[in-house]
Amino acid sequence: MTRPDPPTVSGERAALDAWLDFHRSTLLYKCQGLTGDQLAQRAVPPSSLSLLGLVRHMADVERVWFRVRVAAEPGLRPRHWTDEFPDGDFDLAEPSGAAADFAAFRQECDLARAAAAGRPLDGTFVHERDGSTIDLRWVYLHMIEEYARHNGHADLLRERIDGVTGD
Repeated sequence: MTRPDPPTVSGERAALDAWLDFHRSTLLYKCQGLTGDQLAQRAVPPSSLSLLGLVRHMADVERVWFRVRVAAEPGLRPRHWTDEFPDGDFDLAEPSGAAADFAAFRQECDLARAAAAGRPLDGTFVHERDGSTIDLRWVYLHMIEEYARHNGHADLLRERIDGVTGD
């Protein structure tokens, strides 16, 4: 797994796309070389936080922010969480499902890129929960922040699993 280095000089849209892709790749980088059992290993009781849970969580975050909210694709629901299992992305992560979960994550990233492509950064939508108006630029920044936070969790989880540290 290699991670693309974001350009040091670019336009706003290119920079946002590059940094978001960098963080997407970083999550995958932190997971490479681990078994399903290692990926599903929980941090510390009672937390259900795991690397596999983070991958599942971010697949749903990509789906909800870009496809449900920005592109307003009808009928889409999160893949891993429901009203019955609001933390299903973490609580229901199973080692045997790791390959499918990684494929779903990659697919959601591709579909998120497609949903954002061609839309202006100042294009807006109304958030369904609180009625606030949000632009695509905010979504990019939020996603970069969310990945940065969770990639920090991934650093600690990976170190706990096998001692691997690094970028």
